[in-house]
Amino acid sequence: MKEIKVLGTGCAGCKALYTTVEKVVNDLNLDASVQKEEDIMKIMEYNVMSLPALVVDGKVVAKGKLSYEQVKEVLL
Repeated sequence: MKEIKVLGTGCAGCKALYTTVEKVVNDLNLDASVQKEEDIMKIMEYNVMSLPALVVDGKVVAKGKLSYEQVKEVLL
C-alpha cells in the first residue's frame, strides 16, 4: 500500500491537490492511504519550500499546483 501525503497549510491550492489526489486514487482503484499534513513543523521535515507538495512513501515527488493528469502520472 502506498502512503500518500499532501503537504500544505490549508490554502485553496492545498485543498484542491488533496481532492485531486483522492479522486485519482479512487478512479484508479489504487491501494493507497491519502493523508493531509498541515503541521508546519512536520512539513519542514521534508525540506520543502513551496506548497502544496505531494509525498509518496516518504519521498517528495511533486510541488505546486498539479492537474488530474499530472497526479495520475506521478502515482503510476
